[in-house]
Amino acid sequence: MIYLSIGSNLNSRFGNRFDNINKSLQLLKNKKLKIIKISKFYETPSYPNKNLPKFINIAISINFSKKPSDLLKITSDIEKKMDRVLTPNNEPRTLDIDIIDFKKIILKTKLLELPHPKAQERNFVLMPLYEINPNWKHPINNIKIKDLINKLTANKRNEITRLKEGAILES
Repeated sequence: MIYLSIGSNLNSRFGNRFDNINKSLQLLKNKKLKIIKISKFYETPSYPNKNLPKFINIAISINFSKKPSDLLKITSDIEKKMDRVLTPNNEPRTLDIDIIDFKKIILKTKLLELPHPKAQERNFVLMPLYEINPNWKHPINNIKIKDLINKLTANKRNEITRLKEGAILES
């Protein structure tokens, strides 16, 4: 299984943060990725500057028959289509799509590291991922996702809010 984290904290020409994520799901589907599960929306403060707009994030599981580099090309193209401008790390963005886990492959290239190198320390990755697969284990250290969540600081566990709304994927 392949897991992606999708987030937004800026409006775009497509709409607000929620619209951006919904549009990205449609674009992924249009690229012939089979979306299996989608988490609810989760909201977190921006990090490290909590004065910046809050992020909305989801996790999705997908089926994809090509290579990780092919998926990275697709996700990068979608980010560009959604008006993402490359900015320094942790700056606001219209859309961010991260490959968290690609079929348990361990890979490190200039362009892509799998699993995502910071997945295990990010509440906005772990909580939505737990929702769609509570049995997921980190591919490198084999630690269960519940244990990774429990390793987060109390502040990190408390500052994330699961929203009632879910993403919308048109048929």
